Amino acid sequence: QIEVVEFGGGSAQEGGSIRLSCRVSGLNFGTYAMGWFRQAPGKEREKVSCISWSDITHYDDSVKGRFTISRDNDKNTVYLQMDSLHLEDTAKYYCAADRVSGACRSPDFWGQGTQVTVSG
Repeated sequence: QIEVVEFGGGSAQEGGSIRLSCRVSGLNFGTYAMGWFRQAPGKEREKVSCISWSDITHYDDSVKGRFTISRDNDKNTVYLQMDSLHLEDTAKYYCAADRVSGACRSPDFWGQGTQVTVSG
């Protein structure tokens, strides 16, 4: 009955912004690190960002300075603010919860994914 659901995917222009949300139910949200991963067609899934239970954040170099991860434990929700979008940001974005690793190295639960498409 663990549920991880992403919201907010869609299309944007290069240089534009998108905000993703992920709401989690069925677990003790505040004890999990929360991460965002993405996968483009033909590519491996990669970690985009992670926020630990103590609000320590991690970013892949490709998004550093452009994306911001945050969490609201009262709402069981993690966000990914995506600014200055690049064409290469086009991918399906997945939300994941990690009980052990504050850097989201071994997620336990995954969302279904939400598509982000960036056009030039």
